Amino acid sequence: MKNDPLSIPLFEMRLEEIHRADPWLRYEITIRDFIALFPVRYKNGIPMKPEHPAVYGVDREVFLKVLVAFSQCFS
Repeated sequence: MKNDPLSIPLFEMRLEEIHRADPWLRYEITIRDFIALFPVRYKNGIPMKPEHPAVYGVDREVFLKVLVAFSQCFS
């Protein structure tokens, strides 16, 4: 995975799309709070895949969409 300066904004834009497309999320959590659930962390200069947030109940389908978006933005 490469470290492109546009990757993080692109990933956040994809998270916004995921949030807007899910009728449940739109009423349960704000876009900013949803994005904050998936911070981009680096290890040895390589972005690490986001972990399933323990503090908020994101269902499996939504989390899989987040992982796909991450892979598309950082590969």
